[in-house]
Amino acid sequence: MTSSPKKILVIKLGALGDFIQALGPMAAIRENHKDAHITILTTKGFKGFAEECGYFDEIMIDQRPKAINIFGWVNLRQKLNAGQFDRVYDLQNNDRTAMYFKLLAAPKPEWVGVAPGASHRNTSADRTAGHAYDGHVQTLALAGIKNVKIDRLEWMKGDLSTFALKEPYVLLIPGSAPERPEKRWPADKYGRFAKLISSMGYQPVLIGTQAEADATQIIAQACPEALDLTGKTNLHQIATLARNAAGAVGNDTGPMHLIGATSCPSLVLFSKHSNPVRHAPKGENVNVIQKEELTELKGEEVLHHFKPRQEPGKQSSTMH
Repeated sequence: MTSSPKKILVIKLGALGDFIQALGPMAAIRENHKDAHITILTTKGFKGFAEECGYFDEIMIDQRPKAINIFGWVNLRQKLNAGQFDRVYDLQNNDRTAMYFKLLAAPKPEWVGVAPGASHRNTSADRTAGHAYDGHVQTLALAGIKNVKIDRLEWMKGDLSTFALKEPYVLLIPGSAPERPEKRWPADKYGRFAKLISSMGYQPVLIGTQAEADATQIIAQACPEALDLTGKTNLHQIATLARNAAGAVGNDTGPMHLIGATSCPSLVLFSKHSNPVRHAPKGENVNVIQKEELTELKGEEVLHHFKPRQEPGKQSSTMH
């Protein structure tokens, strides 16, 4: 085992929630290899994250060649071998990255992951029993990295000056992947919940993309006091909103991983179609409700589990 590798490759391709959960392990790798040149292999969508977090010296974009794209695979092999890496930390750990291990010329670098032939191979069944984050913690320990913490995303800063925010406010995230409608609490129920928390003194703030506009419009019509930011926020603004929010309520969807990581009190709504043991966001103040079907979930139950950190009438000094 190389005690102090000089050239390191970290592999993390996606998706959003998984990438966010991998940021803490990435930070720990950087902390344990302060003098190494660390490259990340990721996909185009996460290039900005990789640049701004400050954990990497170089970014390599993976085009994810398909099986029949011979030229793409040859090009990828050349790039991987040209890096002359001493050690690879595989934070993706799937069949694709196991193939990447095979592309590396002998003598192969140390490989920390689950690929057959890896020098630090995690074969424990516990690795996939819970969150991907927990699996990373187990795997990195094999290479002597034991100071892994959740990344609170304090390096993500967004401008909120154009938003008509009124503190205290609560983020509502009513969307999910369009092909997974069973993961959504019905918009009319979000609307009634928004009206309820508005009557308590909180400003509901609606977060979503244009793909969720139908849902957020229903909520805004039910609660005119809500601030509708549909299609108006980038990921950095969402993280900043979360740091300053009294709390957040949302479905099992990528933005909730971002919000939960900031330590914002987050209540995530799950149906039987997704397993919170493996897929709930990671964070200091994340709680979960699960029902067989989210149509069965009542607003009173959501309110009972909603534990905001800021009460109406007590203004925060953290707005920026």
